[in-house]
Amino acid sequence: MALPPRVSDGSLYPALHKLEHRGWIRAQWKASENNRRSKFYSLTPVGRKQLEKEAANWNRVSAAISGIVQLKEA
Repeated sequence: MALPPRVSDGSLYPALHKLEHRGWIRAQWKASENNRRSKFYSLTPVGRKQLEKEAANWNRVSAAISGIVQLKEA
């Protein structure tokens, strides 16, 4: 079984800060399961709407690419 791709800290945290700055996510400091102070992120209502837009756009692009690939295979 293949491992999922890893995202480096140098990519992840700037992306999270960008999403937080846009108001799409909110961060909250809490104690983790092992009682360490950790930052937890959650979607805001505006973020959920943006996620729906991004998912719809991805579905359109994916369907277009799929159609092109099927044309080449025919």
